[in-house]
Amino acid sequence: MTAHAILSASSSSRWLSCTPSARLEQEFKDQETTAAAEGTAAHALAEYKLRRYLEQKAKKPRSEFDGPEMEGYTDDYVSFVTETYEAVKQNWKGPLMLIEQHLDFSSYVPSGFGTGDCVIVADGKLHVIDFKYGQGLVVNAEHNTQMMLYALGALELFDSLYDVGTVAMTIFQPRRENVSTWEIDVNGLYDWAEETLKPRARLAFEGEGKYESGPWCQFCSAKVKCRARAEENIRIAREDFSLPPVLTDGELEEILPRLDGLAKWAGELMSYATIAAINNGRHWKGFKLVEGRSARKFSDEKAVAAAAIEAGFKKIYKKSLITLTEMEKLMTKEKFAEVIGPLVIKPQGKLTLVPDTDKRPEVNTNVREEFKDEK
Repeated sequence: MTAHAILSASSSSRWLSCTPSARLEQEFKDQETTAAAEGTAAHALAEYKLRRYLEQKAKKPRSEFDGPEMEGYTDDYVSFVTETYEAVKQNWKGPLMLIEQHLDFSSYVPSGFGTGDCVIVADGKLHVIDFKYGQGLVVNAEHNTQMMLYALGALELFDSLYDVGTVAMTIFQPRRENVSTWEIDVNGLYDWAEETLKPRARLAFEGEGKYESGPWCQFCSAKVKCRARAEENIRIAREDFSLPPVLTDGELEEILPRLDGLAKWAGELMSYATIAAINNGRHWKGFKLVEGRSARKFSDEKAVAAAAIEAGFKKIYKKSLITLTEMEKLMTKEKFAEVIGPLVIKPQGKLTLVPDTDKRPEVNTNVREEFKDEK
């Protein structure tokens, strides 16, 4: 078994819609982004908290992303999971909750496996819960192929031990205030697996089928140079030629100047639709206005502190260094430069590709490599 499945559950919407993409992606190196690293850290913290709830041994993880925000969002997730589990316990005997469970669905997908964030099983119903820490795309549980694959993997483990009739799949995405749940009966899930999943997975594993562009392209490793996606978005019609599935660098140079305008246009449309819905009561098909999830907060911090101290709780404040800006304001710029200046660093800025008209000087990447070698 390989460390990373070619046909992973997380990329299933992509390879089911564009079957040759799975093999094409193998040609591109997929570097971990800051968002992905942050998500990994949040999952590790959530796993730790759930294992403590289950009274299992666990060591609290540490990462550069630790802070009140991650603590709060993982607490929200843990509360949802534990409330679901306690509700199951009220209605069914002997439920089982598993955290970060390896799930094998290779009966339907060649070499297919994944890891379920949380699986709760009892006679009657199987719950599959996925923690999404990202704050970009809102993820819907309905017909979510990643969740359906996890459900199939969980049924492989438990269907002979429990009489499961229904599967409930939940996406918990706290940074987008999104909790989406969808249920399907087991027979319906198995029908989809046999009629749709199996044949599409076989094509994808063999790298066969037709390249198709769509929403599933967003996280594809090959999306930048994918010819099908480029033709879809900028209407490049070359139907008379049999061309390879990637663009040349010259073709990329033609596309780059158009990207900023397209992104701005999409943002302006969404802004217009949102304002019209809020101010004018406009209803857009497929969209709705909702009230966001809110977090608890103190109504009067001084009154809270007084009440806590009176009750005998004294360690209610945490001390931390004031920010750089506050320190400079406190000392004046001259004194700050004298006292703190040697202790201030300015990290290398993130490299960004911009049009030639940008006034910032160009960075010579070859020179940067030479300096790195000298150091």
